[in-house]
Amino acid sequence: MKYLKQIKPLLLGLLLLPSLLQAQSSPQAPSGPLTLEQCISYALSNRPDVKQAQLDETIGERQIRASLSAWLPQLSARYTVLHNIKLQTAAFGDNVVTLGTRYNSNILLQADQTLYSNEVAVATRAARFTREQLDLNTLDTKINTVVAVSKAFYDVLLTQEQLRILEENIVRQEKQYRDARSRFESGLVDKTDYQRASITLANTRSDRKRTQESIKAKLALLKQLMGLSPETALDISFDQNLMQQQTLPDTTLQPDFANRVELQQLRTQQQLLKLNTSYYRWGFLPTVSAYINYNPIYLSNSFSDLYSVARPASAVGLQAAIPIFQGTKRLQNIRIAELEEEQLVLDMENTRSVINTEYQTALANYKSNYTDWLTLRENAEVAEEVYNIIKLQYDEGIKAYVDLIVAETDLKATQLNYYNALYRLLASKLDYQRAIGTINVN
Repeated sequence: MKYLKQIKPLLLGLLLLPSLLQAQSSPQAPSGPLTLEQCISYALSNRPDVKQAQLDETIGERQIRASLSAWLPQLSARYTVLHNIKLQTAAFGDNVVTLGTRYNSNILLQADQTLYSNEVAVATRAARFTREQLDLNTLDTKINTVVAVSKAFYDVLLTQEQLRILEENIVRQEKQYRDARSRFESGLVDKTDYQRASITLANTRSDRKRTQESIKAKLALLKQLMGLSPETALDISFDQNLMQQQTLPDTTLQPDFANRVELQQLRTQQQLLKLNTSYYRWGFLPTVSAYINYNPIYLSNSFSDLYSVARPASAVGLQAAIPIFQGTKRLQNIRIAELEEEQLVLDMENTRSVINTEYQTALANYKSNYTDWLTLRENAEVAEEVYNIIKLQYDEGIKAYVDLIVAETDLKATQLNYYNALYRLLASKLDYQRAIGTINVN
């Protein structure tokens, strides 16, 4: 019992070790209301797409090392044992002689060193461009992550603002409904006023429910883009004034093709294709290697005495393999590689045209969305002023209830349209920044 008490903590630790390791390996979920920068930072570290790109980098680095390992000495060993069931015979004049022994075995130990290989030489020159290509793939994934997370963040935030507007409208409409019913019960108006108020209130509550469910779906999308588990609660925050200030990028900037990761990827691919062409063009060069081996040979007519005496042999040498004629295969491969280079040049020209079109489209969308946003912001302010005036006139009995409902409907519509326009503006700003190559992933 004393022994069991001593090892009990050890057993408990062993049982808890897997869960502790899993807890350490899983990313720590963020706490508290998160800003856009915090969401992006978490996504760049935990989004599956980013992790997959980073794993591709690691795999690519291992593949590069595997290719370059051909420059290192290659050690090999081979063991054979033979039982000759029927020995070979040979005639020397009138004498027939049996050749060989019933049992023989040998152990070959050999070291090979590549001195020159066209394939390994090209792999050495291509290593830098392969690493660059993998880095650019990760960068492209991070840029897409920043844009996608930012748009999802803005969508959630502005939908929450729309929900807040609907909540305010419901509070106001509930009071109007109670006032209209009280006036009807007092005989001041007929029942159509509070019936209209009831319809308006029901419609707004329906809009609120739809918006609440929409927020859940949009939060789920944001969690997915961030790499956050569905069970983790997510709360976001943003400075409204700061968000409006960030709607004004420098629209005088022109697209810098050198900053676009798509063209950087194509330029890197172009270098790899040039190396591929060079590989086939210099394919006539020999593969040269040196070797040294040690080969103990064992011979005996009795298996029990097979390894009693060793007859070693050893050699050192230089060998070269030269492709003389391959049925025009090398020439065809050279032409294929050159045509692939020409294809890539066309791809680069087309990509530049696509980037320019993307820039012009993003700039036009941003400018039109900015104009819409200014107009709708002004409309929202005017609609609120109109509603306050008509509400005051209705309370004094100057305006009819239908005028109040129309003014309130206009107010709600302009407020919701304002936030929709703000989201379109922020989204088009991101598209514009991506088009000119200024998305920051650090």
